[in-house]
Amino acid sequence: MLTVLMGVAALLLCLPLAEGYARGRTEHLLLQRRSEAVRFADLAERMRTEADRAELAAEIGRYADLYGAGVVVVDTAGATLLRAGTRPGAGAAEARGRALTGRSTDRLPTLRPWGPDRVVVAEPVGRDERVSGAVLLAVPTDAARRDVTVRWSLIAAGALASFAAAALVAAGIARWLMRPVLDLDRAVERLAAGSLQARAGSDTGPPELRRLRQHFNTMAEAVADSIGRQRDFVADASHQLRNPLATLVLQLENVEPHVAPGPGLAEHARALDEAERLEELLDGLLALARVESGTAEPTRQDVSRAVRDRVTAWTPVFHAAGLELTADGVADGLWAHALPDAAGRILDALLDNAVKFVPCGGRVEVGASRRPDGSTAVRVADDGPGVPQEQLGTLLRRFTRSPGHQNVPGSGLGLAIADEIARISGGGLDIAANTPHGLVARLRLPPPPDTP
Repeated sequence: MLTVLMGVAALLLCLPLAEGYARGRTEHLLLQRRSEAVRFADLAERMRTEADRAELAAEIGRYADLYGAGVVVVDTAGATLLRAGTRPGAGAAEARGRALTGRSTDRLPTLRPWGPDRVVVAEPVGRDERVSGAVLLAVPTDAARRDVTVRWSLIAAGALASFAAAALVAAGIARWLMRPVLDLDRAVERLAAGSLQARAGSDTGPPELRRLRQHFNTMAEAVADSIGRQRDFVADASHQLRNPLATLVLQLENVEPHVAPGPGLAEHARALDEAERLEELLDGLLALARVESGTAEPTRQDVSRAVRDRVTAWTPVFHAAGLELTADGVADGLWAHALPDAAGRILDALLDNAVKFVPCGGRVEVGASRRPDGSTAVRVADDGPGVPQEQLGTLLRRFTRSPGHQNVPGSGLGLAIADEIARISGGGLDIAANTPHGLVARLRLPPPPDTP
């Protein structure tokens, strides 16, 4: 936009300059040829004898030969008295009419490189009521138009050079102004993607942008520190609670042989189940805290192999639960750029979820393919009961359980952890309804940077 504005400004400046020179050169030509027309008119006015006529004829003949012009002397009726050179062309009648009324030519068409080729200059013979005729000069404009062409070329070259210099300066200024803005934009994008170490590093640009960079970095430090303390608290709390909880579970198991059969034994079993559930919940919180810490760097990994390995590992579990697990739609040569073993860890969570909620006799299909944008898509579909449409959006939230599956073992963190791994890897995980019933989970992982 700035380049366009500079181009328009250069055009608006050079056009009046070029037009002004063309008009000035036209006026200069008029003054030159008008003085010669006046001289011829004086000679025609003094023409009395044949000798005078012959002298004027010789004069206009030499002039016509020298300048390639046409000269015509007419009387008051417009009849030609003397003529030399070419005949006057367009505009001769109007100029002759003005001259026969005592008015000299005071304006010519503006000369430009493309024309006109000739102009007509007329001068009355005599003055006022004593006008006895007129002198018409058909003047070639080649030299004048050549001057206009040269000057216009110089103006155009100067305008282009000025525009190029201004564009270079503007580009430098724009880069100087935009470098910190682009750096800040990339830092905001990385921060929004979960990289808490993202900072704006550019220290160039105007003072306002440098202050904005400092304020952003300060804000990013505060956000990272706050989130870090929260994650540390969750990790520390989970870790510190595991030891006393493990001791409690061990004590409950040791006490079990000494509890007499009856209501007390049933209460003891429920207490042991709740303790083990709490232990599983703490393990999930600790795993989530590790994932969110973002300490691992994304790497290149073979998704095809990871999917097949996990399906092989889970097949006995599915058979024991009376379920069928297939992986016929896994393409070869699928690579992704994600957290270490991201595909395997996410697939573990999805298959564990399917084992828990798909009834005996159900079927789970796993597939993997390459998307048009180069990313890898992994699909896990089941034919279980599924969940109502309004609850699909809550399945990836932490501690979320469908109301109909509250008694199924689990912490409600498996899918949340899988979603976090996919997000930090630069991909995504979504769950939708399967047809005719059940759920389908779709995982997307970005391609490696060197993928063509």
